[in-house]
Amino acid sequence: MAELILKDGSKKSFADGISLQQAVHEISNSLAKKVLVAKVNNQVTDLREAIVDGSHVEFLTFADQEGKDTLRHTASHIMAQAVKRLFKDVKLAIGPSIENGFYYDFDTEHRFTQDDFASIEEEMRKIVKENLPLTKELVSRKDAINMFTDMKEEYKVELIQDLPEDAQISLYRQGEYVDLCAGPHVAATGQVKAFKLQTVAGAYWRGDEHNKMLQRIYGTAFLKQEDLDEYLHMLEEAEKRDHRKLGKELDLFSFHEEGPGFPFFHPKGIVLRKNLLKLWYELHEEAEYDEISTPMILSRHLWEQSGHWDHYRDNMYFTTIDDEPYAIKPMNCPGGILVYKSQIHSYRDFPMRMAELGLVHRHELHGALHGLFRVRCFTQDDAHIFMLPSQMKEELKGVMDLFAKAYGIFGLEYHVELSTRPDDSMGSDEIWELATNTLREVVEEKGVPYVINEGDGAFYGPKLDFHVKDSIGRTWQCGTIQLDMLMPERFDMTYVGEDGQKHRPVMIHRTCFGSVERFLGILIENYAGAFPVWLAPIQIKLLPITDKHLSYALALRKKFKKLGIRVEVDESNEKVGYKIRKAQMEKVPYMGIIGDKEVEANTLALRDRSKGDIGAKSVEEVIAHIQELNESRKG
Repeated sequence: MAELILKDGSKKSFADGISLQQAVHEISNSLAKKVLVAKVNNQVTDLREAIVDGSHVEFLTFADQEGKDTLRHTASHIMAQAVKRLFKDVKLAIGPSIENGFYYDFDTEHRFTQDDFASIEEEMRKIVKENLPLTKELVSRKDAINMFTDMKEEYKVELIQDLPEDAQISLYRQGEYVDLCAGPHVAATGQVKAFKLQTVAGAYWRGDEHNKMLQRIYGTAFLKQEDLDEYLHMLEEAEKRDHRKLGKELDLFSFHEEGPGFPFFHPKGIVLRKNLLKLWYELHEEAEYDEISTPMILSRHLWEQSGHWDHYRDNMYFTTIDDEPYAIKPMNCPGGILVYKSQIHSYRDFPMRMAELGLVHRHELHGALHGLFRVRCFTQDDAHIFMLPSQMKEELKGVMDLFAKAYGIFGLEYHVELSTRPDDSMGSDEIWELATNTLREVVEEKGVPYVINEGDGAFYGPKLDFHVKDSIGRTWQCGTIQLDMLMPERFDMTYVGEDGQKHRPVMIHRTCFGSVERFLGILIENYAGAFPVWLAPIQIKLLPITDKHLSYALALRKKFKKLGIRVEVDESNEKVGYKIRKAQMEKVPYMGIIGDKEVEANTLALRDRSKGDIGAKSVEEVIAHIQELNESRKG
């Protein structure tokens, strides 16, 4: 008999030599219908593998990321098999699963377009219907090279030749199709029931621009057609909400080849930004932060001392001043540390909360730039908290409360990822264990859902990453809380304790929005440009029906502006129907239509961008309503 230790810690015995698939059937037939792959001793493994006595086993479904990856990896093989059947000259490169889907790279004289997708998908459906089992084989390196050489699969041969001579080569077969692959895969092609090919793009072999350009077909796969349909609908919505497109249409920001990756904010974009920062200031004043400002350029010595020179310099910009090397800051923390060190501190000073809206620069690759989401300069809404070790939990909870309040104003739900020690970390095992356990305990005590993100911490400490969910179900990484016991050591930071001796403080690095620019991009897409009244660049647009109503509109504009209401007047000679459509396209929350009746009665014919006409309202009613929304931030 062989004993397995299951996820919940329970132990169960099985007959020696049975497969993981057979084992899960013995546990639960209903679970067996859902399981796609297993994790054995923390390694994702095919269900066809035999059980091993004493192993820790977790059975994974499509609800688990590894389950999604396995199904989509198999879908990439099904697509490649379909392409090979339809295009005889095609040569195969690689075909992994990726976030939300899969791709395969092909070398062929045929130029793929989306017109080819229907025939490829039809052939894929045939392969699924054939329900071909995926079988794994291990062969010698020599035999694998001979096999793929005979098949004229030169890219596979190149990959195998890079492996050690004594390596066992893993192959997967499904019908006539065989591929070089480490796996894992689902049991048979029939399990891949819902899929869609999406785009085709060029991709250099092995990511090297000196190599041949291949054709990469992207797709996605789900267990159920309704889940696929929901995902495709979300993609359609996302395309409509693309912040780059809306940023141009709504005249919020632009990018120019004279400054690639450096955003230019237009007047309406600045208004949007100022309203967001007004909220930021209010939240931080309420939470008793002091604002600081630190220089954008600091000496190389400082970045060497902080560790960024060794761990981050490929992403930094440099300059020379008075023949000395300097760097443009990619982060604010070393500057904040210098502010701390400018004075002697006592334990009575703690906690010290220093907030900074610091402009940072990072050297992102040109191909990675993406609107406001990935730029080369951005404003980090940063803060550094210096505290006693005994204050760690209380301060961490305070930061989480601030984040919850900020995201709640926008109606954004969120979950947390606890990112643990990376490979390139600094510091002892003891410090990392203490810091990681403290973060874990705090998030559990706050009752916030979280998952572990192994190895993704900062080089100086573990962190909590806050992932917000937008109105169409996408998640975005925004806030971060990093617990740091190492920078105080590297910078010899001290305070005088109750005993009169010097001690090390503990430091929290945290950012709520992540970056002002990126968060604005998220908000643009979350609201599809139709911002709530308190945030909108223009809150009401006055639409005089004819020129004789213009003077009334201009007088109202002056009055509204004095009262802090953001207003525009459409002074064009167009018909009022056109003016309404234009304001609707600009996603202005309210339109005030002005004719003879409105001038005589000191009213506006008010129109809501989503509800349409809402009737005549007095000017004072309109003012009071907008002011109340500004104050409450409820709409």
